[in-house]
Amino acid sequence: MFLSSESLGKPVFAACYGYALGGGCELAMACTIRVASENAMFGQPEVKLGIIPGYGGTQRLPRLVGKGRALEILIGGEMVSASEALRIGLVNRVVGAAELKSAVEGLAKKIMEHAPQAVRFCLQAVHEGLESTQDEGQRLEAKLFGLCCATEDQAEGTRAFLEKRKPQFKGK
Repeated sequence: MFLSSESLGKPVFAACYGYALGGGCELAMACTIRVASENAMFGQPEVKLGIIPGYGGTQRLPRLVGKGRALEILIGGEMVSASEALRIGLVNRVVGAAELKSAVEGLAKKIMEHAPQAVRFCLQAVHEGLESTQDEGQRLEAKLFGLCCATEDQAEGTRAFLEKRKPQFKGK
């Protein structure tokens, strides 16, 4: 579940304020980047209800935080604070509650300054690479690198670098 955000080809941001439990935590994990307010709490408490996560929690959590920590969260059913979520890699950043919206918007604006195809290919290489062997992932990366090298955006990025100016990417 929540596969569409991972295959969208664009970054998807989760701004986590308050509780992200069960499906809410799973939705956040399906996003590209997760920013939490300092008061956020995360968890997969489904075992307390006699069920398991049903929207990718058992698959995404170990990939984000490692098998041992994921199992502790999944079978322990306890909540994790924002600071602990940051420490273990469940979230990318923790900010004050009042800063959450501007922090996410700032990250989005920063990424939007980059070549859209390069961003899309990075996302594709990571998502598909994690589901394959390292050799297969490196072949995919090389293929996508070659495709980037043939774009107008790559030429513009190189020109802008040499001319010491900001590039004007067009997604071509």
